[in-house]
Amino acid sequence: MSPEFWRAFGLWRSIVIYYGQPWRRHKLQTFYRQFVTPGDLAFDIGAHVGSRSRTLLKLGAKVIAVEPQRDFADFISRRIDHPHLTLVRKAVGKVAGTVDLHISTRHPTVTTTSSSWISSVTQTSGFEQVSWDRVEKVERITIDQMIADHGCPKFCKIDVEGAEAEILRGLTQPIPIIAFEYVPAAMDVAFQVVDELERLGNYVFNRTAGEDHDFAHSRWLTPIEIRKELSALKTTAKSGDVYARLEGS
Repeated sequence: MSPEFWRAFGLWRSIVIYYGQPWRRHKLQTFYRQFVTPGDLAFDIGAHVGSRSRTLLKLGAKVIAVEPQRDFADFISRRIDHPHLTLVRKAVGKVAGTVDLHISTRHPTVTTTSSSWISSVTQTSGFEQVSWDRVEKVERITIDQMIADHGCPKFCKIDVEGAEAEILRGLTQPIPIIAFEYVPAAMDVAFQVVDELERLGNYVFNRTAGEDHDFAHSRWLTPIEIRKELSALKTTAKSGDVYARLEGS
């Protein structure tokens, strides 16, 4: 098969994953309603095919969607025509400049700027068939630059396959609510994110598993408690999202 075939295959695989189960999108919208109200600003860093951005727009938010993969940014541009959506075709990190984007043509959901994350997960369950077969150099900005350009968001989702902590190192002020992905096979990244959030402010935490969009706990956890919780997960457990809420928000 040609490279163009596999690029198209990877794109449509992601579309099916994120749009093929509409009941999950409805549940996500209900879940996000506790964080976002009409008129709020939201950052979707690692927008991919735009499913989270679309949900935030339905809730009335103004969305800055960040996606450096050309095929996926093009898809968002074509399919989400909304006056409150701003698409940024860049990566985000600690410092501005350029960065290598390691692309998996067949599994583009795990495309990343973090070579160390690739080393951590490459031999673990669920990643055995993944190959990062292309590298493209892309422009990189910081969250501080995004805030200077667009304002400080109420909600920021970060799903960038191992570069989450690196992104937060480019942030110098707290954001009320931050959601970031954790991957049990590379949990050190999640611990680093918690460290960065402690630097920024007094955050409390909860988590979801997979695409369930239900909190694992009825109360918010301290940084010590969330570290203990994540440490107890087996490397074969589902990935999920940690939600960090600035106390008083």
